[in-house]
Amino acid sequence: MSDEATDQELLAAHVAGDPDAFGTLFGRHRDRLWAVALRTMGNREDAADGLQDGLVAAYRRAGSYRGDAAVTTWLHRVVVNACLDRLRAAKVRRTDPLPDDLDDRGDRGSLASADRTGTADPADVAVADERRRQVLAALATLPPEQRAALVLVDMEGYPVAEAAAMLDCPTGTVKSRCSRGRTRLAELLAPLLTGDGGDARNTPDRNPVPRAAVEPGDAARGPPGG
Repeated sequence: MSDEATDQELLAAHVAGDPDAFGTLFGRHRDRLWAVALRTMGNREDAADGLQDGLVAAYRRAGSYRGDAAVTTWLHRVVVNACLDRLRAAKVRRTDPLPDDLDDRGDRGSLASADRTGTADPADVAVADERRRQVLAALATLPPEQRAALVLVDMEGYPVAEAAAMLDCPTGTVKSRCSRGRTRLAELLAPLLTGDGGDARNTPDRNPVPRAAVEPGDAARGPPGG
């Protein structure tokens, strides 16, 4: 099919037997799906497994798509659920830091990409790197469901309603998970937040994960072998 086909047309073509349609569809959304898998799982190897599980499930279950959500929302739901299934099965509650370089392709920008232009003060780069490590290490300690909600809403920038569709839960649940996750991160990152001159206490709705602190590089390289 033509690359100009819509997501729904590609998915329908795949269901109808087109051997290339699903690959075209995946290529269109590959970067953001990989970024979500990487941030949710915490390392490239597990993220690659989670993404593969999700894509196999999407490939096989494409006929169950009923059009009640955008195709990209459906793909995210399948991939996120596959990642969460792996985390739950392993009873993982990670304490090791997520990768330092987590920027997917796109023009959202990041502190790290700006710092690595060669014009930044090396001392500023070192401070930014340390800040990022602290944020990512704290994020990795959250329960999988809270981490997934924060990844989608605070790091990927999806509206709560769309994140709820991806996670297949009510919007109130996403808000609650984000609020609890932010509260926990605010506690863990209190020295970092107060170091900026703010007060980390009693701010459950404040996002303590500045997007610039979690978005340089590794997702830009894509899944292993991609």
